[in-house]
Amino acid sequence: MKYAIFATALAVSVPASAATLKSVVSLQGPQVFLRDLFDDAGPNAARVLGPGPGPGGRIVVEARQLKAIARQYGVDWEPVSSADRAILEWPGRPMRRDDAIAAVRAALVAQGASPECEVEIPGFTPPLVPGDGGSRPVVTHLDYDRDMGRFTALLSVTAAGMEPIVARIGGQVADTMEVPVAVLRLSAGMIAGPGDVRMARVHTNTVRADVARDASAIVGMQLKRQIPAGAPIPIADLMPPSQIRRGEPVRLLLQSNGLSLSGQGVALEAGALGERIKVRNISSQAVIEAEVQGPGVVRVLPGTAPINAQARLGLPNGRGG
Repeated sequence: MKYAIFATALAVSVPASAATLKSVVSLQGPQVFLRDLFDDAGPNAARVLGPGPGPGGRIVVEARQLKAIARQYGVDWEPVSSADRAILEWPGRPMRRDDAIAAVRAALVAQGASPECEVEIPGFTPPLVPGDGGSRPVVTHLDYDRDMGRFTALLSVTAAGMEPIVARIGGQVADTMEVPVAVLRLSAGMIAGPGDVRMARVHTNTVRADVARDASAIVGMQLKRQIPAGAPIPIADLMPPSQIRRGEPVRLLLQSNGLSLSGQGVALEAGALGERIKVRNISSQAVIEAEVQGPGVVRVLPGTAPINAQARLGLPNGRGG
């Protein structure tokens, strides 16, 4: 009989429609609703109770506060003991470093940096943002020193319903440019081929001279000096391939007044096609200036006077007087 009375009393105090406490809840946003605390919360289930924790944070609602909330909003729930509690969490994750760098780069480009500039943020501690990926970082108050390659800024992270997270950041900026570089070490005097260069991005602050910007400006040209592997190639270190080497025999051509004459000489300088070099006429030993016409062939320029060997060496003419 006693058991029957106890069962009846239990049925009266805990009706079938009584609400159930949710002990651990993953929130879907920055606000806490009544339905986040109780199942079967009744007609006020969609009522906003207030702000929840920030992304990656949690709050704990103890039994006394839960009881007060249930009474205020007509929820049929009573704590079983003082240990009853609800833990509310808003899942978060650290913001991706690439997202922060992309925001910084966009701000730097707006101030004249290259769209392909490299950005480093040493010591950056990413803030926690909502796990659903709805956050958006924006850079404000950017101070960019182009000469030093440094910046400071404020990084503001916003998300729907979330108070902005603002962090001060700073780092280095390296503008880059795409230029041809040597695939391997290129020796002085060699003629560059298509397989000797490749396009690569390099830091502009490492380029100390006017360098070739296109591979077509290099292929087929002769190098004046050695170029290290991976290095851009200065235009000043390129020249047309030599058609004549110093000390090699050359054929002299002279065309004047309808006459064509030829002779033999020795090149005193190396020369590329179209360049002027000094040659010695084997017959007269006179040093003359001639234009390179092709391999082993030079054209004596009309009206060019022989360069007297003694005068070239700074010696007296040797004629009487």
